[in-house]
Amino acid sequence: MSQKPKLRVVLCAPRGFCAGVVRAIDVVERALQIYGPPVYVRHEIVHNKYVVESLKAKGAVFIEELNEAPAGSAPVIFSAHGVAKSVPAEAEARRLFTIDATCPLVTKVHREAQVHFKRGRKVILIGHAGHPEVIGTMGQLPPGAIVLVSTVEDVKAMKVEDESNLAYVTQTTLSVDDTHEVVDALKTRFPEIAAPAQGDICYATTNRQEAVKQVASTVDAVIVVGSPNSSNSQRLAEVAERAGCKTARLLPSAADIDWDIFGAIRSLAITAGASAPEVLVERVIDAFAERYDIAVETLTTADETVFFPLPRSLREVAAQA
Repeated sequence: MSQKPKLRVVLCAPRGFCAGVVRAIDVVERALQIYGPPVYVRHEIVHNKYVVESLKAKGAVFIEELNEAPAGSAPVIFSAHGVAKSVPAEAEARRLFTIDATCPLVTKVHREAQVHFKRGRKVILIGHAGHPEVIGTMGQLPPGAIVLVSTVEDVKAMKVEDESNLAYVTQTTLSVDDTHEVVDALKTRFPEIAAPAQGDICYATTNRQEAVKQVASTVDAVIVVGSPNSSNSQRLAEVAERAGCKTARLLPSAADIDWDIFGAIRSLAITAGASAPEVLVERVIDAFAERYDIAVETLTTADETVFFPLPRSLREVAAQA
């Protein structure tokens, strides 16, 4: 029997769930415990099919718009990505019982945009058109109050009436390097533009990208475990390529491994997007262990201790129980 080829596997740390994702999943599970199924969730609670299917099995019903939620006492939960102001307003008009699982770091961006607007500034949002977080942030202000830009070219093409009265905010899940380029272009063109007191890109996105940057040029391939519709997961694969890894792939699960690509490597780094559970990482490792004699090591670039408490409404009910 032939011996398995050796494979060095570097696990990036931090990886996987961030505090906002943990909180959002906990919100759904706690609501199911307190109120029983069904619990309605507007949009995927986080962008990961495995997580969504797991919650469906427990009694969560995922909907895209509020009109899919029936009238009654069943809770309707808003996803971690945040929603436009029109959504809770519609829910209130229909007397729906809602629970907001928006990540506190996204809420921070919403508040920043609102403060700039109250001060009379035009708000520029750096982000990707169509992403739920961007739709939610733009929906905090009246139509036209926020201008969306994604690239340096977008900044150059912008038409602004009052260049001395601008501010910018960013989507929380962007590539740190890409965003720096766009911010630099904004500051070059509009030197007086108001910036966030602290960066808007979330700590988890930054930390996961930093770990990938450090390892990318030292391995034959990088696997990012995560869903294709997860912005922060997509950015991790892009960061790996930019940092010098020729083969970087975003994979939803172990079943998606292309062995024509990964069948002859000698070193591999594995990370996971902020909405990908660790069980999916373990299954990828197991898949490689079947074909290779693997030696696993961990590269740790940061320790994460961030914790976000559940929404007050769920804490109060739990305390009364």
